[in-house]
Amino acid sequence: MNKLLPLSAALLIGTALAHTQVTKVVPAQGSSVTAPSAVALTLNEPINLRFSTFKVYALPAGTDAATFTKTKINLKDDAEARADAYSSSSNMAAKLSIPLQSHLKAGQYVVMWRILSDDGHPVSGQSTFSIK
Repeated sequence: MNKLLPLSAALLIGTALAHTQVTKVVPAQGSSVTAPSAVALTLNEPINLRFSTFKVYALPAGTDAATFTKTKINLKDDAEARADAYSSSSNMAAKLSIPLQSHLKAGQYVVMWRILSDDGHPVSGQSTFSIK
């Protein structure tokens, strides 16, 4: 029984140190779709949306999505330049729907996020899709 104690402690520490992750994005990474009305994100645990950022932008041709995300994710007052119509709330959620502007043009789009995990660690990422 004493041998199980270190294993149990290791499992608890690993769980406590885990960060929030986006586990699913629809439209999926790299997909080509007709213009959706929203982007859906699923997370591995509920988060307070108030402390997280979610945006969708048209991705200029030849631009690296990760680099583009770094330049846009922290911008304020950028609603007119974005492809989404998302406004933050203070709800807890593990699933999120980001409404998109109507009449988006064909091209590549990047969904970007910066999430604050329960442990205070920010987690950033992005996913791209194309509109036919």
